[in-house]
Amino acid sequence: MSADDATETNRKAKPSRKNDPEGTRQDILEVATEEFSSLGFSGGRVDAIAARTRTTKRMIYYYFGGKEELYLAVLEKAYGDIRAIENQLNLQDLEPEAAIRALIDFTFDYQERHEDFIRLVSIENIHHAEHMKKSKAIRNLNITVIDTLARILERGRAGGVFKADIQPIDLHLMISAFCFFRVSNRHTFNLIFHQDLAATDTRARHKRMIGDAIVSLLKAETPAA
Repeated sequence: MSADDATETNRKAKPSRKNDPEGTRQDILEVATEEFSSLGFSGGRVDAIAARTRTTKRMIYYYFGGKEELYLAVLEKAYGDIRAIENQLNLQDLEPEAAIRALIDFTFDYQERHEDFIRLVSIENIHHAEHMKKSKAIRNLNITVIDTLARILERGRAGGVFKADIQPIDLHLMISAFCFFRVSNRHTFNLIFHQDLAATDTRARHKRMIGDAIVSLLKAETPAA
């Protein structure tokens, strides 16, 4: 290893934590998220994670049990973080249209800021959710956003604001698809169409566009499924 490489490794390494098991665990998860989101499960190396967290491979296995268990913990944290913040939006206190727009704005901004989340989800889809299917926690975590949307839709229909007959899971898919694509495909989209999806004016236009499109859909009369 060259002197420059050693300096870079030391710069990236997390300071060691003494007598702080939870802090150590969170440091490992943070670095493991970067490792797995960049290199995938197969390419990610526990040795590299240990070096950057100033722990040992043995200590990582003590906390998590093994490489796959660490990878699952990373996935569970990734989904748990976004769902936890959603639950703090207090959408039940907003009028239905405002609640929908607030959820869209949050999803848009969160996915824009957390490219590692987008990469982890993309990697799992490439492998047909091979690892994720082993986690009951992830399935349970993601029920909350569907329940939240169901309550907003119910309030909107009861108040005569929303008229469309649309399923909560379909609405979640529509919102997520647009927000996800902007991040997952930003590099190829930029190369092909010469449009920077991260540009301030483009972000503002797209956020307004997805909000207006979803609200217009919900307010439109549609035949029952």
